Amino acid sequence: MREIDVAIIGAGPSGLFAAYYAGFRGLSVALIDNLPEPGGQVTAMYPEKQIYDIGGFPSIKGRELVANLVEQAAPFRPEYVLDTRADRLSYDDGHPVLELSTGEQLRCGAVIITGGMGSFKPRPLPAAETFAGKGIVFFVPHLADLAGQDVLIVGGGDSAFDWALALEPLAKSVTLVHRRDRFRAHAATVARVQDLSVRIVVNAEVAKIHGEDAVTHADIVVKGGETETIPVDTVVAALGFTADLGPLADWGLDLDRRHVKVDSTMATNLSRVFAAGDITEYPGKVRLIATGFGEAATAVNNAAVAIDPAAHLFPGHSSDNG
Repeated sequence: MREIDVAIIGAGPSGLFAAYYAGFRGLSVALIDNLPEPGGQVTAMYPEKQIYDIGGFPSIKGRELVANLVEQAAPFRPEYVLDTRADRLSYDDGHPVLELSTGEQLRCGAVIITGGMGSFKPRPLPAAETFAGKGIVFFVPHLADLAGQDVLIVGGGDSAFDWALALEPLAKSVTLVHRRDRFRAHAATVARVQDLSVRIVVNAEVAKIHGEDAVTHADIVVKGGETETIPVDTVVAALGFTADLGPLADWGLDLDRRHVKVDSTMATNLSRVFAAGDITEYPGKVRLIATGFGEAATAVNNAAVAIDPAAHLFPGHSSDNG
């Protein structure tokens, strides 16, 4: 068992900012994530997507935001414990003890949960279940990989329209298929895509995907029974993700479905365990990355006092130490 001041579970934007802020407060940090690289949902799901709700950035790609957050925390040398789960929580003389999936144990001054959606996996595309070849993806790590291709996007939410918006200038063609004639995506994004060369097919489903080693064509069935076969190089199945808390669900946390309830200090019902970001729930909660940053700072400041009651809740502005 080894000692760490703050263990942060989840290396998404809120976790990375918490790592910076804890370092700024002079606390040692271990950043634990089940994914193999930092960035959480941003890195896994939309690294090339433009993000518009970060203060000071009119827009910034997800990948660039993560890189900036890693750079911001770097001077304080947080320890990245990646490709690793935090499986169990116990206590030793009032201190949280985390047992990791590697078998290692961390005795912590405090724990901050910033796990976003928790563990997540993409919703399957039924037509893809019988297709063994390549060319079906659930997100696009590198937009350039699809340059010059015929791309078929399935879905009607924000991700589907974001991919359509991003891929339209690069792809040979972009077709978006949705089973309804109403979209869950933000109206402004839908309007922007409708003004582009993207073909939008509503009240339709992808019935079959053709090809041997890779996708070559797809059958689209419109409500009423008409079938159209179109050339396709890549299918982007933007049907959303299912998520669960994984081992966290068994820790005794006060939960609201898959969200962790916190108070105004970001404290959970468990001693010295705090939470921040999308995983939290409280009255008036707004799930934005920008909100998560503020919650992360609040969690760290209150964790610092839990670790050392003589510490100041607010240590001053970081600019005071520049």
